[in-house]
Amino acid sequence: MIQRPKPLDKLNYAPDRTAREVYYGLPVEIEFCRKCTYSNQKPNSEREYKHKPNSQKPTVQFDKEGVCYACRVAEDKERIDWDLRRKELEDLCNRFRRNDGHYDVLIPGSGGKDSFFASWVLKNEFGMNPLTVTWAPHIYTDWGWKNFEAWINSGFPNYLFTPNGRSHRLMTRLAIERLFHPFQPFMMGQMYFPPKLAAQLGIKLIFYGENPTEYGNSPKNRPEGEKDWDYISTSNPDDIFLSGTSVRELKEDFGFSAIDLAPYMPPPPEMREESQIDIRYLGYYTKWHPQKCYYVAVEHGGFRAAPERNAGTYSKYCSIDDKMDDFHYYTTHVKFGIGKATYDTAHEIRNGDISRDEGIALVKRYDGEYPARFDSEFFKYISVPEIEFPRAYRQFENPIVDRAYFDALTDKHRSPHLWNWTGTEWKLRRAIVPL
Repeated sequence: MIQRPKPLDKLNYAPDRTAREVYYGLPVEIEFCRKCTYSNQKPNSEREYKHKPNSQKPTVQFDKEGVCYACRVAEDKERIDWDLRRKELEDLCNRFRRNDGHYDVLIPGSGGKDSFFASWVLKNEFGMNPLTVTWAPHIYTDWGWKNFEAWINSGFPNYLFTPNGRSHRLMTRLAIERLFHPFQPFMMGQMYFPPKLAAQLGIKLIFYGENPTEYGNSPKNRPEGEKDWDYISTSNPDDIFLSGTSVRELKEDFGFSAIDLAPYMPPPPEMREESQIDIRYLGYYTKWHPQKCYYVAVEHGGFRAAPERNAGTYSKYCSIDDKMDDFHYYTTHVKFGIGKATYDTAHEIRNGDISRDEGIALVKRYDGEYPARFDSEFFKYISVPEIEFPRAYRQFENPIVDRAYFDALTDKHRSPHLWNWTGTEWKLRRAIVPL
């Protein structure tokens, strides 16, 4: 049974506590990049199907000058011959372009600025015949759905896959309980469904937007625009954990069937060889800039920013299609001390849109803000009432979620090396400051 979190011993979070436990394998000493707002606690992308409650997270690396690898990647972009990269993209498209009535490139996305930009560029500048594919958000925002419709209506066919609603809700609840990661089931579907669809339809080329190295992933992948297939694939069923839970446990204890789990399962390695799929990042071939993507989406697709800023940040035009987004970034702030404002400011600093000091001011103002605007829908979504989940219901000591229960889960996932309890509120032990 998944038990209610035990009362927290807040002595472990006392401001004067010197011996501090560290969760998630994070660095003990907290450092901040000298160029952007990242800290060395920022987690890098990893094989999601291996993510368990005791997993150790790889984090962004800093060089001897105290600069994160994401900033170094941004510096390298200024030295790239983008005309040459464009020629490489033309050659790649020439290899895969078809004129026989079939789609020749698959573009995953939600209809946000990035997926619109990628599909528009490949269709209108390189003469490709794209098929877009969307793994549905948990709970669409009104403006997210309208932007999705605008994407399609601007000239792009789309496969929209919406997973079994009850299975997806239960997977999301388990991911929150065991990983404090409400986005994990969505991320797994988003990563694994497109190559499976491409294989079924005989599409040989898939394009994503930015390379994860732009956010600090290992620089060993920097010279290539190709996605690492091993990152999304495995042949060993014992390797696979979904929502931090083994496949056996999901079936035996929570009532999932093989067909319920199929959309979340990583594709087998042999699929790539059999289907000859090539997965690329468009950001390798074109100088990626989020605001440029936004302007192109507005001009050519009728994309509209949200009418209000996202919780935890100042921005209105990225990560706006799913009401779960606010909670995803709230949980990253709890676990790693890094929220949406940190992600947004770090990227804009690297692109030269704002200064580091401006970014710090925005982080201090918005990072970690509780996402009250959608919390009632969120709590209902992740609750497990008996009438809907007669088997899984019995596995939860507290099947129904409210604010008090969510706060208890939140505090359970605070690493003592990051947080202190002042007696009245939680505060980060170390916050970013100007140089």
